[in-house]
Amino acid sequence: MALIVSNQGGVVDVKTEGAKGDGITDDGLAIVNAWKKACAGAPPSSLLVPPGTYMAFPPVVLSGPCKGPIAIMATGATIKAPPELEKFQTTDTWIRIIYIDNLTMTGGTLDGQGQGSWRNTKCNNCQKPVNLGLGFIKNSLFQDVTSISSKYFHLAIQGCDNTRLDHITIDAPADSVNTDGIHIGPINGLNITNSNIKTGDDCISFGDGSTNIHVEKVTCGPGHGISIGSLGKYPNEKPVQGIWIKNCTMSGTDNGVRIKSWPGSYPGNVNDVHFDDIIMDKVANPIIIDQNYCPGRVCKKDVPSRVKISNVSFRNIKGTSTTQVALKLNCSVASPCDNVDLADINLTHSGGQITTTSRCSNVKPKVVGQIIPPACPGI
Repeated sequence: MALIVSNQGGVVDVKTEGAKGDGITDDGLAIVNAWKKACAGAPPSSLLVPPGTYMAFPPVVLSGPCKGPIAIMATGATIKAPPELEKFQTTDTWIRIIYIDNLTMTGGTLDGQGQGSWRNTKCNNCQKPVNLGLGFIKNSLFQDVTSISSKYFHLAIQGCDNTRLDHITIDAPADSVNTDGIHIGPINGLNITNSNIKTGDDCISFGDGSTNIHVEKVTCGPGHGISIGSLGKYPNEKPVQGIWIKNCTMSGTDNGVRIKSWPGSYPGNVNDVHFDDIIMDKVANPIIIDQNYCPGRVCKKDVPSRVKISNVSFRNIKGTSTTQVALKLNCSVASPCDNVDLADINLTHSGGQITTTSRCSNVKPKVVGQIIPPACPGI
């Protein structure tokens, strides 16, 4: 039996605060009240969400600082957001966890019920909310957490230094609009491991200020791949540096591994980024640097990007491309890419009858080992 002790640590069960767990009653306030008791309790303390289905109207804010290490235990529990966008007029995030040192969250499925929101044009004043926003959480672990059918980004992470995401599952269909799996930055120190991401936008996207981040053993698809950026749209963006993407698989994605910046951009910097040991399975654009990223064509296409990209490597990347141009390095004429390494790349066409090619501009990559397609012919 869970120990219920207010202000003295122990385990605080959301049902002791009135949560019904019937999937209909709004249990959001009960979850918040149970959190407050656990957070105020003598450490180590825990918030328990027992197996069951809980409806939670926004906003659900679990805020610190707490008195010491704290855990959220939600194995077997599903928490559902209301499907109506109208419920989110005052918040851009459904569940927000902020200002905590040494948090462990284990288990739990967060169902954003976003199917009706992805192309909703009727609610002009509504914000499409992030499923789970993590802000200024230090030295923490999120493990075996699942996010499904978010209305907007699934996870948005800011200022969560020295934090680890392990065995994260993200599940949304390919036609779910703007449902980035994990959006990062600014942040210093993050590990993402052993995770499976299916969504309608970038599986992992790195915003400005993303530093010292390791991603390993992540499967992505459907989705738009793993992307640095887009960068340069706003003034005073912080550098992106120290990114390692290793031993990952892209399956049926629109892009594989990508760095993107806007034309006509503000100055910025991308440095020390490495993509190693990546499998591409029927990926439309397996390797791409795009410094003319312009969705919707609303940008200054005739003005070059001022984001500087340097010290980037693509190593041991193999598999199949659904397009002929499997390797694209489209760098800025105003700020050419420096120190780009290509090593041991083998990308063939998924149809088998077409020879893949590369396309490069404003870059002279260093080539090591066999490169298929041949890198940047004529440069």
